Amino acid sequence: MAISYNTNSFLFILVLLLLVPINHTLNSDDLVSELTVLRSRSSTGVIHLSNRLLWEILSVPVPRPFTLLLFFDSQKLHSDSEISLPKLKNEFLVLSSSFHTNNPDNKKFFFFDIEFQESQASFALFGVKSLPHICLVPPFAIDFERDSIQMESSDISRHAESMAEFVEAKSEHTVGTIHRPGFISKKQRMCIIALGLILSPFLVKKIVSGNSLLHDKNIWMAGSIFVYFFSVSGTMYNIINKIPIAMVDRDDPGKLVFFYDGSGMQLGAEGFTVAFLYTIFGLMLAFVTHVLIHVKNRNIQRFVMLLAIFVSFWAVKKVFYLYNWKTGLGPIYG
Repeated sequence: MAISYNTNSFLFILVLLLLVPINHTLNSDDLVSELTVLRSRSSTGVIHLSNRLLWEILSVPVPRPFTLLLFFDSQKLHSDSEISLPKLKNEFLVLSSSFHTNNPDNKKFFFFDIEFQESQASFALFGVKSLPHICLVPPFAIDFERDSIQMESSDISRHAESMAEFVEAKSEHTVGTIHRPGFISKKQRMCIIALGLILSPFLVKKIVSGNSLLHDKNIWMAGSIFVYFFSVSGTMYNIINKIPIAMVDRDDPGKLVFFYDGSGMQLGAEGFTVAFLYTIFGLMLAFVTHVLIHVKNRNIQRFVMLLAIFVSFWAVKKVFYLYNWKTGLGPIYG
């Protein structure tokens, strides 16, 4: 999403920056100490970058004793579902929090976020034309627009794990394991445990008497199919990593993409499709081996058997087709 600069505010901020004495340079140790303090005040380790703070960073002679990773943000674009800035920023916060959890004593790598409405001059200094935009500023960078290393859109869209790969590939720093917050808080877990303890006598009584859903074979059968489907589809992985069911087509914003062409990323719809095909094959096999054998009419048996073979072959063929299309391996059969 392209962004437009407010010329008046940009010139005003630029004049303020130019009024700072040219020979004013900040001691690098003092700046590192200041950045460390600012980082400690943030729950995720991300420092909010202002024009003043950026100017202090610029005043440190190169090579600087630290590397920067910046997330360029704009509150006005948070409602735009096409670029999903809030979601991407959350992944950036997860990346920063994980880095500092794994590297608590590291004072050579800092994470920043910068707001467009507050720091248009800084956006222009980096040459940011559109969002989302994440870049790494190495210690030797003089011209931030030319010397910064921009993260590819494919890395941004693939969440914190891919961002971590970018950091490790473009710098000498190791991010480590990505730590994501749990689904429920500690208080919620305590409430669930307390509720379970209160209800446990009633549940045990129902189970012992044989008057519960656990004694219904149909419930077990439906549950096993449910667990199988959502296990094969990768639903838990999608929930943990917040994988969308579909994404907006960048070439046509009015169109949704349910199948991502490439092995680097998988959408939720792809997992559900493959799980559906696997489930069809499994149900056909279970029907033939447990139900069809009790049918006494041989003609019906043969017809249903041929139909099951045809449906199973179609399902397996589609799975191989999707695999070959996704990975580009082997011939593609329609």
